[in-house]
Amino acid sequence: MKGFRSIFLLVLIIPFVEIYLLLKVGGIIGAFPTIFLVVFTAVLGAWLLRQQGFATFQRLQANLAQGTIPAYEMIEGPIILVGGILLLTPGFLTDILGLACLIPQLRRKIAQYIIENHLVQSRGHFQWGKPKEKDVLEGEFRKDD
Repeated sequence: MKGFRSIFLLVLIIPFVEIYLLLKVGGIIGAFPTIFLVVFTAVLGAWLLRQQGFATFQRLQANLAQGTIPAYEMIEGPIILVGGILLLTPGFLTDILGLACLIPQLRRKIAQYIIENHLVQSRGHFQWGKPKEKDVLEGEFRKDD
């Protein structure tokens, strides 16, 4: 329930922060340059989303072709998606967070943090080419008539 409260607070607070920043920046540089910056970051976000998404997908395919598990690529995919959504959302705070998700070095650090701290749980122990030991049941069989 604590996670739900945190998400609820973020959904409430972020729009107010974005409006405040848009008004402050608009007061400093003017309305049209502010609108241009918001549109520019949306276009930049769409371009980066496409470029980084294709690059990550190609690395994922290459790892699968080599027979290795593409752990980082599987974590980076959703990070890229969130980064693209944040960059397409109007506002400066979401643009900064979205850009951090789409820069390859920062994204790799985020994925490394997620993997090292076990923030993503797996539903089993997968091994290439070997059956899981838990799938084998030991026992005896006897048929009674």
